[in-house]
Amino acid sequence: MTMNIEELREYCLKKNHVTEEFPFDEQTLVFKVAGKIFALTRLETFPSSVNLKCNPSYALELREAYPEVKPGYHSNKKHWNTIVYENFSEKLLKKLIDHSYDKVVEGMSKKMRLSLNL
Repeated sequence: MTMNIEELREYCLKKNHVTEEFPFDEQTLVFKVAGKIFALTRLETFPSSVNLKCNPSYALELREAYPEVKPGYHSNKKHWNTIVYENFSEKLLKKLIDHSYDKVVEGMSKKMRLSLNL
């Protein structure tokens, strides 16, 4: 089973302290946790894809294992992957969204995490 853009959006927005915005243009939907980007996707682009933050060694592993996972488009390719999710496992995509969210939260100060109960 695969996700569509609305399901991806709903999944991201269910997370704590997540906002959505269009900071770059009217086509690039960005999801942030406490003001820090953890996912971005282009609307009306085929095939559908999403950029997600990732641990560098895990990012390489994923790229080797799945042809749908590429180095992050217009992103730091060490820390970001672009996943073409048109025919990608929904379960794995959710796991990678969670991983991206967690990586961004880990990068916050302890004070910030405590203030947000994260």
